[in-house]
Amino acid sequence: MKLGLLLLATTLPIAAFAQNSGTTVNSSTEYPNTFSSGSANVQPFDNKARRFRDWSISVGGGAAFMVHSDLKSIRKDKTNWGYNAYVSIDKQISHTFALSLIYTRGETKQTGQLPGAAGVAAGVATATTQFDQLALLGDINFTNLFRRVDNHSPYRWAFHGYMGFGLQGFRTSLHDNDENRWSTNPRRTPLFIKQDLGISSIYYQGGIGLKYNVSKLIDVEARTMYIISGDDEFDGGGWGDARAYDPSTPGSKYNMLNPRRSDNAWTVSLGVSFKLGKQMSHLAWHDPLQEAYYRTSVLENASTDLVVCEKGDADNDGVCDDWDRQLDTPAGARVDGAGVALDIDLDGVIDLYDKCVTVPGPVENNGCPIK
Repeated sequence: MKLGLLLLATTLPIAAFAQNSGTTVNSSTEYPNTFSSGSANVQPFDNKARRFRDWSISVGGGAAFMVHSDLKSIRKDKTNWGYNAYVSIDKQISHTFALSLIYTRGETKQTGQLPGAAGVAAGVATATTQFDQLALLGDINFTNLFRRVDNHSPYRWAFHGYMGFGLQGFRTSLHDNDENRWSTNPRRTPLFIKQDLGISSIYYQGGIGLKYNVSKLIDVEARTMYIISGDDEFDGGGWGDARAYDPSTPGSKYNMLNPRRSDNAWTVSLGVSFKLGKQMSHLAWHDPLQEAYYRTSVLENASTDLVVCEKGDADNDGVCDDWDRQLDTPAGARVDGAGVALDIDLDGVIDLYDKCVTVPGPVENNGCPIK
């Protein structure tokens, strides 16, 4: 026990001294957070060091429908087509997640009819909703998230999921043949509602998309989104507060057609993404695990070509010129591992010419002592 403590007390100072010796790995003065012995490839972490593009601009458009609401765009007898168009700035955070700041503009057309005598008098009401939306959208790349790591094949399709929220403003109009029509006698007008874009009108949306990698600069995508407006006035059916249950309020009775308090819409669109940057590939199409497995596979399957004596052996002594310290060894002389001719008795005469190999002697006497 005492011997062990003695050895420990002896070795600790030696170890401490070794840590303070010249072989210590030091921090770089230029990059103080990087520790290197000099062999690491250290460079600034800036835009020039980025390996992938991670910014893009997307534009697209397509159809829009009011679906879960009092007045609807899609009915058994007719479909009323609307439109939507969007532009977004997209930032790829990782190979599986991105964020987009997206602006959307669109219009839906929808119809509805009141029940009973009121419906007979008013006929089929038509409404229009024009909307502007600004949202923050999260983008999950399910293809990169669930891609098998042992699949080495290149891929150009990617399945995406979207979820986000934002602010919206809208303008609606409602026309029918009774209370919501242009008339001077009795005096009547269609029902118009305007909601300014602001914090009082927050909406939510989610959806899916399928992207195709056309080139290193362009992606195309088919996308469908479901919009939860949070407003009972979004379909143009009238005010969604207590006035909706007052029969004397013009146009408000249309908000009684559906008990839900949020009019929701659906959009289908095609879009194009322009990938910004000079790098060869975009982070959305890169899977780090794929790269690691690919490089491992290349190393495993690479043929090993062992090159011996790349510079040759000029003096034919059996030692390659790459590490031969005596490139002009006489023919027939025995050499050591460095290609130097052997002189066992160290008398200055190599063994090839030394007539007394084990006894030193002058060069004039062929390496033999003078008697």
